[in-house]
Amino acid sequence: MDALASLLEGPRARAAFVMRSSFDPPWSLRIRDEAPLTLVAVARGGGWIVPDPKGGKPVAPRQLRGGDIAVFRGPDHYTIADDPGTAPQAIIHPGQITTTPDGEVLCETLSLGVRNWGTNADADTVLVTGTYEHESAASRRLLRALPPIAVLGRGEIDSRVLDLLVEEAAKDLPAQGVMLDRLLDLLLIATLRAWFSREDAPAWYHAYADPLVGRALRLMQHNPAHAWTVASLAAEVGVSRAALARRFTELVGEPPMSFLTDWRLALAADLLHESDATLEAIARRVGYGSAFALSTAFKRHYGLSPRDHRNADQRAGFDLPSASLRAGSRP
Repeated sequence: MDALASLLEGPRARAAFVMRSSFDPPWSLRIRDEAPLTLVAVARGGGWIVPDPKGGKPVAPRQLRGGDIAVFRGPDHYTIADDPGTAPQAIIHPGQITTTPDGEVLCETLSLGVRNWGTNADADTVLVTGTYEHESAASRRLLRALPPIAVLGRGEIDSRVLDLLVEEAAKDLPAQGVMLDRLLDLLLIATLRAWFSREDAPAWYHAYADPLVGRALRLMQHNPAHAWTVASLAAEVGVSRAALARRFTELVGEPPMSFLTDWRLALAADLLHESDATLEAIARRVGYGSAFALSTAFKRHYGLSPRDHRNADQRAGFDLPSASLRAGSRP
């Protein structure tokens, strides 16, 4: 499993609702949903992203053109509009609930049919949006590496995936939810792969291309239950213990065992969400000798016990990252 694959193990769309928004100018959407990850693709027309000020200082708007794809890393608020000066006409709240600035719910007012929303089905601007409302612990390393807003142009991504997603979103067929899930994930994978191939990707991401460090990373990620040591990793990749430790820390930014601990505990956190497995079973699966050992490490790392971590998310109705439709949300 490589860096990008580990990310997509977390934000994977399940029962996703892909929204197609159509607007004629003037239009402006204020986004306050605070979702960990949102993808907006410009199927037609264009617009502007207006980020909220940072530290009291304004942030320059960014233009979106047809074929561009923007990835937003929450929880920052922002506005998407036909022009940076257009006042917001709709506000997107957590749970994808949409209201006017005065608080009137707009789910019926702006409905244009199945998975279509806006002012005019044949409008000048068409956006396709997928919002992942939760993040997995295993995905946080890559999510933290993303800027608050990443924009990729039409030429950087194969537009066929976007075209398929736009086309499928207009249909209402059996098993379509599964189809939309997979298309949304494919578009996200293509977007992130293009973004992280740039020179400004974090150094540790490029470490996967290193013949020594990349192999060590994959060994730990593929088999976290193994009793890895720096010496055993070094033996597997064919270098001395000191050489591996030095090069790993230089490229990844932390020692091998620190990376392994973080990875094991992230997997444990996600397994607590995803399954009903006992703590003992999860401990064995991620490389801890007992439930007690895992619980001690987990509480030290996350500040709460595995039991409290699982119970808190069950009370909150936790689900895997999704773009699911909720009552009162956008149609």
